Amino acid sequence: MVFTDRGDAGRRLAARLGHLRGEPVVVLGLPRGGVPVALEVARALGAPLDVIVVRKLGVPSRPELGMGAIGEDGVLVINRAVVQRAGVTAEELAAVQAREQARVEARAARYRAARPREPLAGRVAVIVDDGIATGSTATAACQVARAHGAARVVLAVPVAPPGWETRIAAAADEMVCVATPPGFFSIGQFYADFCQATDDEVAACLQAAAAPAPAPQAAAADPPARAGEPRGEEVATAAGNVELAGYLAVPDGAPGIVVFAHGSGSSRHSPRNRYVARVLNQAGLGTLLFDLLTPGEETDRGNVFDIGLLARRLTQVTGWLRAQPRAGQAAIGYFGASTGAAAALWAAAEPGAGVAAVVSRGGRPDLARPRLGTVTAATLLIVGGNDEVVLDLNRQAQALLRCENHLAVVPGATHLFEEPGTLEAAAALARDWFVSHLASGRHPVA
Repeated sequence: MVFTDRGDAGRRLAARLGHLRGEPVVVLGLPRGGVPVALEVARALGAPLDVIVVRKLGVPSRPELGMGAIGEDGVLVINRAVVQRAGVTAEELAAVQAREQARVEARAARYRAARPREPLAGRVAVIVDDGIATGSTATAACQVARAHGAARVVLAVPVAPPGWETRIAAAADEMVCVATPPGFFSIGQFYADFCQATDDEVAACLQAAAAPAPAPQAAAADPPARAGEPRGEEVATAAGNVELAGYLAVPDGAPGIVVFAHGSGSSRHSPRNRYVARVLNQAGLGTLLFDLLTPGEETDRGNVFDIGLLARRLTQVTGWLRAQPRAGQAAIGYFGASTGAAAALWAAAEPGAGVAAVVSRGGRPDLARPRLGTVTAATLLIVGGNDEVVLDLNRQAQALLRCENHLAVVPGATHLFEEPGTLEAAAALARDWFVSHLASGRHPVA
C-alpha cells in the first residue's frame, strides 16, 4: 500500500477509528510529520487537535537507547532499570534532562503562541504519527500523555513494520495501524509524497482544526408509539449509596426485562437505545434504561472508562430491579453499547449474577477481557461490517467466551449504526436473541 500524501494517510487512518466517535477524544499529532495526518483524524472524529511535544532521553554513551522521556510542563518519565543498567549518574541524567527540556520548550513555543495546551485529564488521548519505525518517540509520547492524566491512550499510525505491536505493547491501551507491509525499511517508502513537514505547516494544521466545525446532524428521533406498547415511567434506581435516574417500561406478563448499559457520552436518553428498547417492548419484553453515573461523577471523564465501577452499578441496579413488584420473576438480560457492553459482560460474569442473556451492539468486549471466560449468559455480539477495528476486537473477544455465543455482522454499518436500515437490523437481532433466551430464563426474586 502506498499513500498519496499525509492527508490521504490520515483519511484512511480515520476510517479505522470510527469507534472512538462520541468519546472524549483529544487527537495529538507528533510534530512535524504526524500533525497533517492527525488533522484528518481530528476532523473525522469531531475532536480537538493538539500536538504532543516530547523528547526521548537517550543514554549519554548510547543516545539511541532511551532511558526516559520528557514533555511540556516538565513532565518527566524515567526508566530506572535502564538508568541503572547503563550506569548513568544523577549528574548525567540531569544534564540530558535539561538539554532535552530546552528543546521541548522551544518547539512547543512555536506551536502554542496563540493557544494553550489541550488538557488531557480524564480524556482519550489519540496519539498520531505518520508511521512507526523503531517506536521510541511514539512510546515516549504515550508515556507523557499518561503523565498528563489521560484516561486512555490510543496509538494510531498509517504504516508500521510487521510485529510493531509486540515491540511496544505496554505503551498504549489500544494500537491501530492501516498497513504493516513486509519489506519495511522506512516510513517514506510507503508515501508517494513524503516531503518534510515544516513548522509553518504544523501551525496551519492547528489553525485549521481550531476553525468552527459545522453543527452535527441531530440523532434520529424515537419512532412513534404503537398500540399495545407499555407505558414507561421515570424511576430513581438505587446503586449503593447513590440514586441513578432511569426509565422503566414493563408489559404485563413480560417474561424478561432487559437492562441497558449505555456507552460513553450517552445516557438513558440515547435515541438509539430508546429505539432498541421500543422494539423489545413491542415484542413483550420489559426494559430499563438508566444513567450509569451521577451528574457529578460524569464530570470526571475517567469514570466513563472505569469498567469495574460501571459493572458494579449495573449489578446494584439489577438488584434494585429484582426487588420491584413489576419485575416479578422475569428473567434479566443486559444490552450494552460501546463501553457499556464491557460493563454488561463484566457484571454478567459475577458469581450468582443470574443474567440469562447479553447483547453487545458495537461493543468493546475487549475491555472486559479478564472476565470473558467466566461469562455464562448467552451472548450475542453485533458489529457493523464497516466498523473494522471493533469487528476485529469482537472476533478476538469471542474466542475467549465459553458460553453460548454468536457474532452477527450488519453489512454496511459503521460504529454508530447511522446508515439507513442498520439500526433496525441490529434491533431485530437483539429482539430475537432476547426473546429466545429470556422466555426460558425466569429468575425467582429473592
